[in-house]
Amino acid sequence: MGKKSIQLQQLNSKMLSFVHLKDVAIPPTGWIKAIRTTIGMSMQQLGDKLSISKQGILDIEKREKEGSITIKSLREIAQALDMQLVYGFVPNDGSIDALIEKRAIELATKIVLRTATTMQLEDQGVSNKRIEQAIKERAEEIKNEMPKILWD
Repeated sequence: MGKKSIQLQQLNSKMLSFVHLKDVAIPPTGWIKAIRTTIGMSMQQLGDKLSISKQGILDIEKREKEGSITIKSLREIAQALDMQLVYGFVPNDGSIDALIEKRAIELATKIVLRTATTMQLEDQGVSNKRIEQAIKERAEEIKNEMPKILWD
């Protein structure tokens, strides 16, 4: 098993633990304000913990809601709330393996169909069944090699 394969398995395993979180709805006010108000903490109290003004907290809550807050700020606020910031990425297809598979099939299809078209123009057409088989084989090669072109 190659180094890349081990890295892939380890990262995939870590990401799979986040999959169920992608369905968690972010509170409309943002996490900071939702937590702060739920636990009964005022903007002034949170500001005191962070050594910033009430207006600074208002600005932070606004930036979080807009999506322009930094991870550093979120970590600091989490610490002030006696919490921990947890973040990660979740592939839309469910796993990194599925993401790679999808991209490999797309690239293989593009390559094989380009070749098949050239062969048809030269009167050397191949059957659809053979094209499908060629796509599967090429996709397997692409997955094993993981060329940079996979992400173009």
